[in-house]
Amino acid sequence: MICLGIEGTAHTCGVGIVDDKANILANELDMYRPEKGGIHPREAANHHSDVVVPLIKKATEVAGIKPRDIDVICFSQGPGLGPCLRTVATAARALAISLHKPLLGVNHCIAHLEIGVARNEATDPVLLYASGGNTQVISFTNGRYRIFGETLDIGIGNMFDKLGRELGLGYYAGPTIEKLAREGDKLIDLPYSVKGMDLAFSGIMTAALAHRARGARVEDICFSVQETCFAMLSEVTERAMAHIEKKEVLLGGGVVQNKRLRGMVETMARDRGASMFVPEPKLCTDNGAMIAWTGLLMHNAGVRMSVEDTKVDQRFRTDEVEVTWR
Repeated sequence: MICLGIEGTAHTCGVGIVDDKANILANELDMYRPEKGGIHPREAANHHSDVVVPLIKKATEVAGIKPRDIDVICFSQGPGLGPCLRTVATAARALAISLHKPLLGVNHCIAHLEIGVARNEATDPVLLYASGGNTQVISFTNGRYRIFGETLDIGIGNMFDKLGRELGLGYYAGPTIEKLAREGDKLIDLPYSVKGMDLAFSGIMTAALAHRARGARVEDICFSVQETCFAMLSEVTERAMAHIEKKEVLLGGGVVQNKRLRGMVETMARDRGASMFVPEPKLCTDNGAMIAWTGLLMHNAGVRMSVEDTKVDQRFRTDEVEVTWR
């Protein structure tokens, strides 16, 4: 069985094709890059509208299949930016109706977890999901993926991008912040915003910019922001693992490509006698293959949707999904 998945929650439009053995036959993407500032939802949606059909054609060519060979069509139903979600949903509906194929909407956050499990040796992990729009600690229990901790304000990747713009580092600032942090040698005092099992990042950015205004080096600011935020993420992840007694941690989302974050979580896991898993880089960021794989799991478990069921949901919670495939 072959599934095509379309991702389009924010800046990335992606089309992936997988089979029921979790082999990735194609995983094509195109990222919206604003000339200045951050993501404008309507402009990102226009970008997705321009590239989604060429991406579908390219993905089928790379996979070596014809559209009629596809058995199931899936798309990112949420959470995400409304105009972007509606654009890819429309494309998926049109493709499914024209090919007379089943159509399924997929929770974007769960897709990060499922592709990570499929492509690694993890069986029942705690997921640390750190991306631009989302930051959550997730694990499966009692029929659903439960959120054990999450951001109370903005995703960590969003905070990095906003900080980067204010520091003149350009947009999609995460890689630049990581590079500059390696040159930092002074830990600046920043708020450590862990509130129970939840986190907050906006106050850290405000404090970092205040230090910059007082003359702190950009390198020291990047170093300090990373050390503080990644320690927070490691702490809540460890407490979730201890609470539900799990011995595996899986990383997902674009921010987990940061080597310092990986190193801190790996040290935490090793000290607990646990194992850490990370998908290959292209599967950490938003991509269509993760949507296709999760949709295929859902379909094989008997999940079916009418067109009316595929209405997008900008605030689609991870723990709203009844997980029937586990």
